[in-house]
Amino acid sequence: MDQTRTVDLVLEGGGVKGIALVGAATALSEHGYTFARIGGSSAGAMVGSIMAAMQQAGEPFSRVDDIMRTIDYLSFMDRRRGARFLTWWPRGADAWGVLFHLGAYRGLQLDRWLRGVLADLGVRTFGDLAFDDPGSALPPGDSYRLVVTASDVSRKRAMFLPWDLRAHGRDPDEYPVARAVRASAAIPFFFEPVRVDSQFGKLTLVDGSLLRTYPIDIFDRKDGKPSRWPTIGVRLSSPAGQRTKAQPVTTPIALLENLIKTTVDSTQVRHVSDPAMIDRSIFAKPKGVRFTDFDLTPEQRTSLFEAGHAAATAWVLRHPDGPPASTPGEDQGFTIHQ
Repeated sequence: MDQTRTVDLVLEGGGVKGIALVGAATALSEHGYTFARIGGSSAGAMVGSIMAAMQQAGEPFSRVDDIMRTIDYLSFMDRRRGARFLTWWPRGADAWGVLFHLGAYRGLQLDRWLRGVLADLGVRTFGDLAFDDPGSALPPGDSYRLVVTASDVSRKRAMFLPWDLRAHGRDPDEYPVARAVRASAAIPFFFEPVRVDSQFGKLTLVDGSLLRTYPIDIFDRKDGKPSRWPTIGVRLSSPAGQRTKAQPVTTPIALLENLIKTTVDSTQVRHVSDPAMIDRSIFAKPKGVRFTDFDLTPEQRTSLFEAGHAAATAWVLRHPDGPPASTPGEDQGFTIHQ
């Protein structure tokens, strides 16, 4: 396709299922789409950070697929020294990590790995992803190629990084991108939270999916002016339907898992039920893989990629003239949450 179409891209969280996001983005790129800005949560933040860095460096999207397919997810399950004495009893090691550090795994290896990948592309802090964006409704100095969500459980609200950092007395240009993504991907009790020093005290940040797993409206205008380009989102899941079969909850672990899923799904109802949101969303919904299946086989990785690629290709075929007509609400930025 000769025509190049500019859009903002939003990527939903979903753990290891994020490989499907790469497939969807690759298909969009193959059909002439370029991404002015990328927003994401959890896995969407990880994939989005690499995509944004590659665009900034002028690298082809094919490299994103290469990187995501070769991730050693099991290496991200890095325990603290005290828990290593309990390797013979994994449940006990998990409990030790949660009891003393609020997470079974440190997440240090995830942070180090992503820092290395981004550094190879010339990106370390959000300042490396800043760009001039005339016509934006964002405040001066808030134009970045990437915005990720996190859940601030210390102040009980969503955070949008790097936008919200300045309100907390931090320089967003100096904040490490990998650290923000690490916070967005901090699955509660699985990974330790990320701490951020703030003028309000020390913030405790966990998985952005708790409050904004699919921030499809993150770049929507609030000033009533026409958008410059539309937003496309890629989803990995959807809330349970009215006819969903009940699954008994009989163990504390199952209760915790379902509490988290219920919280996540309840925050997305408006986005799923609104026809305008549905029309600009690609539903990849890969099956047979849980978001914490870190021991993915090569076949599963390929299946995830192909699910995303097929979903995006089908969406493009349904919209041969490009995304649906944009509304005055699209293409803004987001209100700072102080």
